[in-house]
Amino acid sequence: MKIKAKLTFGVGLLFILIVALAVISGWYVNQLKRDTNNILVANYNTLLYSRNMLLALEDISKDAAAIDTFQNNLTLQMGNVTEIGEIERTNLIVKHFNSLKNKPDDAQLSSSIRKDITELMRLNMDAISRKSNIADETARRAILIISFTGALCFLIAVILLINLPSNIANPIRELTESIKEIASQNYSKRVNFGGHNEFGDLARSFNTMAEKLEEYSDSKLEKILKGKKRIETLIDNMHDPVIGIDENKKVLFANDEALNISGLRKEDFIGKAVQDIAVTNDLIRDIIKDIFLPAPKSNKAEQLKIYADGKESYFEKEVIDINIVPTGETDIKFIGQVILLRNITPFKELDLAKTNFMGTVSHEFKTPISSIQMGVQLLENEKVGLLNSEQKDLINGIKDDTDRLLKITGELLNITQVESGSIQINLLPSEIKPIIEYAVNANKSAADNKNIQIAIEMDEDASTAVTDSEKSAWVLTNLISNAIRYSYENSKISIKTERENNQVRFSVSDTGQGIQSQYLKKIFERYFRIPGTKKEGTGLGLSISKEFIEAQGGEIWVESEYGAGSAFYFTLNMDNKAV
Repeated sequence: MKIKAKLTFGVGLLFILIVALAVISGWYVNQLKRDTNNILVANYNTLLYSRNMLLALEDISKDAAAIDTFQNNLTLQMGNVTEIGEIERTNLIVKHFNSLKNKPDDAQLSSSIRKDITELMRLNMDAISRKSNIADETARRAILIISFTGALCFLIAVILLINLPSNIANPIRELTESIKEIASQNYSKRVNFGGHNEFGDLARSFNTMAEKLEEYSDSKLEKILKGKKRIETLIDNMHDPVIGIDENKKVLFANDEALNISGLRKEDFIGKAVQDIAVTNDLIRDIIKDIFLPAPKSNKAEQLKIYADGKESYFEKEVIDINIVPTGETDIKFIGQVILLRNITPFKELDLAKTNFMGTVSHEFKTPISSIQMGVQLLENEKVGLLNSEQKDLINGIKDDTDRLLKITGELLNITQVESGSIQINLLPSEIKPIIEYAVNANKSAADNKNIQIAIEMDEDASTAVTDSEKSAWVLTNLISNAIRYSYENSKISIKTERENNQVRFSVSDTGQGIQSQYLKKIFERYFRIPGTKKEGTGLGLSISKEFIEAQGGEIWVESEYGAGSAFYFTLNMDNKAV
């Protein structure tokens, strides 16, 4: 018989008996409950009503309320007739009680009623005794059947406990020992399970596998060597330099590109400790420095400038840890690293060309924009001539567009400075209050147009910072401008400074729409704008702000709850001499 059939039959039979035991137990418990309820509900209530009528009968001659008490209990009894002969006795009580109401002092009627009530009580006492015997018989029968069923379940469970584990565990134990032999490359090991069950099929499959392993064991080394050669050829033909080291930092492989840029020969590189090579090779020292001394975490990939192929080339370095789970184990094991240098020189050249183009175009835009501004100022001068309302509207539109163009060209010039690395930061101890006042005044007109109140709260213990006041004022102006742009009319913007260790933390908070959580990490990226926004902008302001603050040794971040507003924060180092 199949193992599955054995398990199904044994467990199924046990399950059926358990269900039967539960059903039988439930049925008998329900029977006992029914018998008990018959005693408690019907017979006990009749005895209670009879007792109350006897007590009321004693007081009828001297208490008028006793008649009502007797009548109420008699009425209840008339609705609780359950035993044979009980209806006739109840009717006699009704008959005699109606006569007694006309003759309250008739002792003979009172005596008849007592006899009737006594007989009624006797009938119910006999019924209680009879039903109690029935309940006892039901209980005895239930105990007998439940005990028999339980014993049968126990017997089957014992049989299953004795037979099933050995039927399953013994073949598994033998199979495990055989697998260990195979793992030790003893491919001649075989297993022999009798029968046509699952273990028999498993034994035949295992023996087939062992035969095939024994057959291929002599030729596996050749296959491994072919696979190794294939991987080496693939790595050697890659256009990017690749270096592989093991867990002991010994060089396993290096393709031709890696040898070319390092100026090393393969015999001087492969098989040597990489730290020993770095002692005499500056490039290898730069490549492996963060392997031994981890660099601080950064979102930017590290770029290397290397002189190769007769020109300066740019490479982006990535160090990949190689972790495996050895066969038969569960823990991850570190076995080495791969250093990959991606050649990004063509992209760097294109990016430089783009940066130069943006710088040239934005610089050239400033002159005609300034000329347009001068022309607008002359047109607004009443000495030159008066303008009608339509012309004034056009002039105002031209002024807005000119201001927007100037802001865009300013942002483009800033971003070209950042990308070209020519950004100049002059860090000096500076007062914080003038920086905040400048930023608030720069946005006062925009705030007044939307009737937005700007509240300032400054920490007296953080009045100075080491900063480039021009760059910090630009950042704060940009944050306040954004807060006004995305705030509702008649709202409030809060500007706050406070000391945090040896830094000053600035915050600009609004109660506008806020930013959805999936965009919080992207808003400081260049040219990124939240999808669906109708507000104007280039997507450069926050990116430039991040570059300016980080260039001063600070940090900038945002906290926002969508629908409730946003808070932008940045930190600047304090002037320790002033503290």
